Amino acid sequence: MTLADGFRDTELARGVLAGIRQASTRQVRLMEFCGGHTVAIMRHGIRQLLPPTIEMLSGPGCPVCVTDNSDLDKALALARLPGVILATFGDMLKVPGSRSSLQEARAEGADVRIVYSTLDALDIAGQNPACRVVFLGVGFETTAPTVAASVLQAAKGGVPNYYVLSMHKVCPPAIRAILDSGEVKVSGLICPGHVSAVAGSRAWDFIALDYGIPCVVSGFEPLDILQAVRMLVDQLEKGESRVEIAYRRGVTPDGNRRALEVMAQVFEPCPARWRGLGAVPGSGLRLRDAYRRFDAEAAFDFDPGPTVEPEGCICGEVLRAVRTPRDCGLFRTVCTPASPVGPCMVSSEGACAACYLYGAADE
Repeated sequence: MTLADGFRDTELARGVLAGIRQASTRQVRLMEFCGGHTVAIMRHGIRQLLPPTIEMLSGPGCPVCVTDNSDLDKALALARLPGVILATFGDMLKVPGSRSSLQEARAEGADVRIVYSTLDALDIAGQNPACRVVFLGVGFETTAPTVAASVLQAAKGGVPNYYVLSMHKVCPPAIRAILDSGEVKVSGLICPGHVSAVAGSRAWDFIALDYGIPCVVSGFEPLDILQAVRMLVDQLEKGESRVEIAYRRGVTPDGNRRALEVMAQVFEPCPARWRGLGAVPGSGLRLRDAYRRFDAEAAFDFDPGPTVEPEGCICGEVLRAVRTPRDCGLFRTVCTPASPVGPCMVSSEGACAACYLYGAADE
């Protein structure tokens, strides 16, 4: 397979590929954790460019995809309460819960509004003092600091009708859960660039120290990913395991200390349910007692009802890298981006959506 469009410097990419092919003598399995990496890998046919000694696996690094149905059901129940405005990022609108989606709830009369930042949600609260505005907090370390900042601003500015339903998650405990399960043998990890920009590359030290697995933090250009693969292959061929950065224009060892401080000021760790992984200790973020009055789950009386998983959907197994989208009997037939059954087909970073859009490049 030849280099696809998207490589800004094809000669440099050819050189990196040649280096990978020359260096790679062992059969290895590399997992990219981030959904953004999954999309780039499929879009540019990177798996097919690599030598047969390298197998690429996609992990659970799509925050929309790993949101459990029980949490989606809470959001839907809140959206249907009288006098509530639910503010959310657009990629959550079509994600199906146990019985419905926010898009369907909005069509039935719920006041669900798409926002582009937490500041938009705060503005809505200020403009609608008679309503209670709930912001749907979804995402990893990348978005949690912005939500924390909105809570601080609401507290400082005296915005009494602003609430957060925190479904935030942090990534290291999930990676530990995958490695501890032993379900998938992983030789090396491509660590998420945007998460690492906040958390720092030191967040992944435990992977190399506790599991002896090399890690490289990558950017999102296809050449970034090839360079990360080259660095992982070099470590594996030498029998080394350490954390390296192939995305120095965005990531430092210590990350964004101010963002981490704001996040820690407002949130504290708690258990969280991940689709496909179940309950993962210490992987969630809930509001601390000092900011509990902004916690929608504590402030509202609502019943999300029993959790039901979509029949036939294997999204959880795809997120654990034990199956691929093409293994699903619903893929491309019942489940499509226009009519998604599971969240992996909804999100722009979902493995199923990426496979649907870029499957020809990935075959």
